[in-house]
Amino acid sequence: MELEQLEGAIEAILFTMGESVELRKIAAAINQDEITTKNIIHNMIEKYKKDEQRGVCIIELESAYQMCTKREYYESLIKIAKQPKKHVLTDVLLETLSIIAYKQPVTKLEIEKIRGVKSDHAVNKLIEYELVGEKGRLDAPGRPILFGTTEEFLRKFSIHSLEDLPTVKPEEVETLKIQAEEEAQLKLEV
Repeated sequence: MELEQLEGAIEAILFTMGESVELRKIAAAINQDEITTKNIIHNMIEKYKKDEQRGVCIIELESAYQMCTKREYYESLIKIAKQPKKHVLTDVLLETLSIIAYKQPVTKLEIEKIRGVKSDHAVNKLIEYELVGEKGRLDAPGRPILFGTTEEFLRKFSIHSLEDLPTVKPEEVETLKIQAEEEAQLKLEV
């Protein structure tokens, strides 16, 4: 196949699937190796970016790709489609999500140990919002569920992979520990 045909096949795959498709599956579908396929897709991503009139783009999520509507055309879409339900991420949900994102895979017990309170509701809400999912079971008595973030988490926070998460500088860690201890002490006094 020629380059235009390969691009057309990739475009058809991503459009039809509607969700992310792993690079290895795309490569197999177009009978190309993964490196060649990745290069073609990255060239397509750049073409979509340059053509400002296009209503769609291709995004990378870990080692998968997805075709999406460009954000600037969202208003046009909601005039036709039912407006999607907006999920509100409260401070409790954000705190729990942060723990899962940075500590994954993590059990509910580990989350509760860090937060100092029960986290059933928060974890269940994050699962409902598809930001968190089951990543396996811990090889321990009771085989507790291990939780981790999902592709939806990457999409919602516009990051390509977990390596893109912000890092805390070592000098800030001590300040954060002191603040956490002060907050814990205030809760005990109340």
